[in-house]
Amino acid sequence: MVKQLLYLTFLLLILGCKDAKDQRVYKPQSSANINSLLVVMDNALWNGRVGDAVRDYIGSEVYGLPQVEPNFDLNHVPMAVFSDFVRHNRTVLKVQMSEDSGIKYYKDPYASPQKMAVIKAPNRQALVDLIQANASTLISNFKDLEFKEKQRRINKALFNTKTIEAALDIKIRFSTAYRIAKAEKDFFWIRRDTQTGSLNLLLYNLPIQDFEDNQEFSAYVIRKRDSIARQFIPGPVAGNYMTTEAAYTPFFKKRLFLNLPTLETRSLWKIEGAYMSGPFVNYAFLDKKNKRLFVAEGFVYAPSESKRDYMFELETVIRSVLIQ
Repeated sequence: MVKQLLYLTFLLLILGCKDAKDQRVYKPQSSANINSLLVVMDNALWNGRVGDAVRDYIGSEVYGLPQVEPNFDLNHVPMAVFSDFVRHNRTVLKVQMSEDSGIKYYKDPYASPQKMAVIKAPNRQALVDLIQANASTLISNFKDLEFKEKQRRINKALFNTKTIEAALDIKIRFSTAYRIAKAEKDFFWIRRDTQTGSLNLLLYNLPIQDFEDNQEFSAYVIRKRDSIARQFIPGPVAGNYMTTEAAYTPFFKKRLFLNLPTLETRSLWKIEGAYMSGPFVNYAFLDKKNKRLFVAEGFVYAPSESKRDYMFELETVIRSVLIQ
């Protein structure tokens, strides 16, 4: 009798597991270009001040680029069209009039991976206020998913980074489209050539410093990047060298990254004595455990081309760094 009860219990467990598996909902794979945001709202809202708020705050300018480029390419569809494959866009912002008011985030509602934010308010001004007040959070949420998607694509064909990792005590992931342009003690210049220019990644160690404040930290980072660039990044003619564009105000942000105090810097570079310039992003990691300041910098040279997505690719690579 006991054996029969045990057998029956086991059978019920197996059937229960099978039913649970059968009930799982299939989610199609999401799609869309990197940094493409689907905006779902009725035409009357899109063509008025609510749509203007989305364009001004969510589609705001990326800082640190030589020309105006938005954070996202905004693709608008009215509510009636938001169905079937249209719902498979990786990032979705839905804005609608409602008695309720607020913002809710949804993970993988129609496809995977997917992030959807729904903004509701009873009137147009309330919608505008919500968009303006939450723009930075909305951008950050969508960008986080885009970084993950870009890294997933990079992971399909990874460069063998063992030499770099052994020399710098880090882990890093970038594609086989890149090559090592220069390797010195504690310094690597990694490069991907394009039709008109190049994407570049600099990785190097600096002696650790104790900084009294963020201003001292940022001044040190700029001074050292100019010194390293002058030493290792030549211009087209002998005597030319890379430097930070003094006429452009750098953007600095100190935060924890990899649980390390990290200074993020965005600005423009130029070649002294030549008509060459472009954007750069610099992450300086204060690595007290290894008694160093580890720096990862991406810079782009792409004359007459959009640079946002190139910079996004380089920042994705930088964000893949793990300090050993």
